[in-house]
Amino acid sequence: MDNENIRRILEEVRNGSKNIDEALDILKNLPFSDLGFAKIDHHRVIRRGYPEVIYCSGKTIEQVTKIFENMMQFHNNILGTRANREMYEAVKKLYPEAEYNDLARTITIRKKDIVPTKTYIAVITAGTSDIPVAEEAAVTAEIFGNKVERLYDVGIAGIHRLYSNIEIIKGAKVLIVIAGMEGALPSVVGGLVDKPVIAVPTSIGYGAAFNGVAALLGMLTSCSSGTAVVNIDNGFGAGYMASMINKL
Repeated sequence: MDNENIRRILEEVRNGSKNIDEALDILKNLPFSDLGFAKIDHHRVIRRGYPEVIYCSGKTIEQVTKIFENMMQFHNNILGTRANREMYEAVKKLYPEAEYNDLARTITIRKKDIVPTKTYIAVITAGTSDIPVAEEAAVTAEIFGNKVERLYDVGIAGIHRLYSNIEIIKGAKVLIVIAGMEGALPSVVGGLVDKPVIAVPTSIGYGAAFNGVAALLGMLTSCSSGTAVVNIDNGFGAGYMASMINKL
């Protein structure tokens, strides 16, 4: 989408040959920046309500910095996931306001003030080893404007730890429950609340855990109704979905 196309659409609205809704439909689908190696979708925030997010893993440091440079031209908060510290240092040289979460492996730049929601998302982990995935979920939800409550290491091996936080758990509008091993915690939480539960299996566990497959299958076959499941270690996907639910 260039200035000439935008001008033409605006002229058509002005002369009545196109109505405002028709113009909006066009603007929602056309504009992106072509960097050769990436096509940055700047109007995703109009279509989806959230800006495009940068998945940094598999990209070079130069590609990541060029994407950040392009996105910084627009007034949206920026999130990069699965980024290493070298990528962050390169971005921070260009934009000192960039922040890095070592556990989540996320780079964030806030260009808009964030006013958190009054309702909150509870991010719950079974164990300490699940925290990196939980932090990716929490950072994602926070950059999208959500209030987040973190409850870590409250798994079923010591179920009393979960019950000691029951008021926070029941007060959430949506819950992200993260577990490795056999993946039982989402079923337990789902049986206690009247809110949607997003279950996240992690690749934590010994041999027969199969790098998260055992937890994934356990969560998919949960008997707790109202529990949905995202992919193994997909904290971002859980945070994104929880944000959409929390803002309904």
